[in-house]
Amino acid sequence: MTLDEIFADNGPFADAFPGYKLRTPQLEMAKAVAETISERGQLIAEAGTGTGKTFAYLVPALMSGDKVIVSTGTKTLQDQLFARDLPAVRELLRVPVTIALLKGRSNYICHYHLARAETEGRFLRREDAVDLQKIKRYAKISTSGDKAGCPGVDETSTVWMQVTSTRDNCLGQDCPNHSECFVLKARKEAQEADVVVVNHHLFFADVWLKDEGAGELLPACNTIIFDEAHQLPEIASLFFGESLGSGQIVELARDARAEAIVVAKDFVALPSAAEDLEKAVRDLRLVFKESNRLPQHQLDQVEGFAAGLDEVLGKLETLHELLAKQAERAESLQKCQERAFEQLQMIRNWQKSDRDDYVHWIDVSTHGFMLHATPLNIAELFSKQIRFNPRAWIFASATLAVNGKFEHFKHELGLWDAREECWDSPFDYKQQAVLYVPRDMPEPNSPGFTQKVIDRAWPLLQTTQGHAFLLFTSLRAMREAHELVAEKLKEAGLDWPLLLQGTGSRTELLDNFRRSPNAILVASQTFWEGIDVKGEQLSLVVIDKLPFASPGDPVLSARIDKVNASGRSAFMDLQLPHATITLKQGAGRLIRDEFDTGILMIADNRLVDKPYGKTILHSLPRMYRTRELGNVKKFFEVKRQHGRPTQTPEPASQQNDAGDEASQQGRD
Repeated sequence: MTLDEIFADNGPFADAFPGYKLRTPQLEMAKAVAETISERGQLIAEAGTGTGKTFAYLVPALMSGDKVIVSTGTKTLQDQLFARDLPAVRELLRVPVTIALLKGRSNYICHYHLARAETEGRFLRREDAVDLQKIKRYAKISTSGDKAGCPGVDETSTVWMQVTSTRDNCLGQDCPNHSECFVLKARKEAQEADVVVVNHHLFFADVWLKDEGAGELLPACNTIIFDEAHQLPEIASLFFGESLGSGQIVELARDARAEAIVVAKDFVALPSAAEDLEKAVRDLRLVFKESNRLPQHQLDQVEGFAAGLDEVLGKLETLHELLAKQAERAESLQKCQERAFEQLQMIRNWQKSDRDDYVHWIDVSTHGFMLHATPLNIAELFSKQIRFNPRAWIFASATLAVNGKFEHFKHELGLWDAREECWDSPFDYKQQAVLYVPRDMPEPNSPGFTQKVIDRAWPLLQTTQGHAFLLFTSLRAMREAHELVAEKLKEAGLDWPLLLQGTGSRTELLDNFRRSPNAILVASQTFWEGIDVKGEQLSLVVIDKLPFASPGDPVLSARIDKVNASGRSAFMDLQLPHATITLKQGAGRLIRDEFDTGILMIADNRLVDKPYGKTILHSLPRMYRTRELGNVKKFFEVKRQHGRPTQTPEPASQQNDAGDEASQQGRD
């Protein structure tokens, strides 16, 4: 059966899905993917929301007969592909294809660490003891050991760290539970399957292990398909660099102490040294008054940092020496010694900042810190993977292009010879959505800006009766906006659900939003992508600012300096493309199917006033645009009365509106 026959109005999709219609962009993408697989080429494919890109790459992948790896940006999409999309396509095509799901080892219960956690009883909360018993029962009946399937235990529960393994603390073949290991079972199934679904982090972890000569996680394949490919540059930077977190050091200290108590009870110096190391790590975190990201050269200004890091290094050296004396007693102690040596080397390497092509920096969070050495350019590193692995490479996303061009994405990953294809969304955006840029907004960095955003958004919230995402570019603005909206709801006597990012897991908040009439969700970057809410439940998306990354970020700052030094413009080649792609993701939350309608408000005048605003505007879907509140309300009234607008409403004001659709038709 040909692709034309499969996607035809009377083909297998039409039989399986009532109301199915041929979407030409979907068929064209499927053909491009099939050609790329056949030629062992490279394809960059942007497919707008509603194109049906998932089936467009799955159909030719399953028909190819190749060993295929599909890599996604989120576990949510990974689970959806494995549990729903792949089985559906396999059944439609009636092809004998085996599929497997493979995640990082931290997603699988470890029998050894589960038993140890039960014995030691080191719980931070009372709920952890309850969760542990649920996990224990689940481990006895589960065939996969995937924590996502454990009933009654949230994936964010702190007990998961105690019952899963890491590459560092896995005992390998010396583990007493080696024969029943869930991780090994998942990897064996992946080796034998025709199609394996992974995520980007696991893919690059595999690349890193192979480069280090330390084995491999993924099977060899003929085709690799990256969905949500816009996330690749950032994730690749982390894996092509080096990182060491305070959590890893603390985990080493705790493991060393626990193993010493079991197999080296007479050597009291070892548990004591482990406790000293854990205390030194905590003391180092306390020299920072708040969360921050700082380049190494600025850490001289942080009082106590140099002395604190030396203290950690000294305690780690002591622990390593003591572990070396006891390593012969047990494989577990030898593993701890090897980990201590690796961590010593990483800290010493991090202290040396003599590599011009890397930036050394620290990421300080509420509970810990990470030392990073990040490459400034990963293009050569990634392109080497492509040169040395002659297979089909397919990069798909709804947001890869900037004003129809892929130069930014190609330059970041070194995909200079890749084929480029772009298919617009089939949705009728001019009839389904209105883009509103309010007039008279202050400069985005001025005091009172967030107050003004909420003042401008409030009439829209009343118009849509909630049903809104309010998305902010900083956590500080998000929290301020939450307080302002709460005040307005109280003044208006409205008891609408007001949800705030951080007060629950992303899944919990999204579930609450979907089932709560009039809900308003106030969030930051976490909810800009990977969220799918169809229908009237999401009728309004407000974005406060163009999402330019902070130039004070140590990695971005170093990259800006490097690009500018080369004679190029960092703003045009780096900052603007990144902001545009991020904005496209945020704007993409609004219209999710052909029957959706709604309002997108972007409260940043730079979108209209600055010359570069046209580049961003031309990258967004072609919505009906206005700067007049009356036009927005009239648009939505038509939608509410007729289910969806049948034609673009006439402007409420007869004055010449430079931001309105009527004035822009000649320029677009």
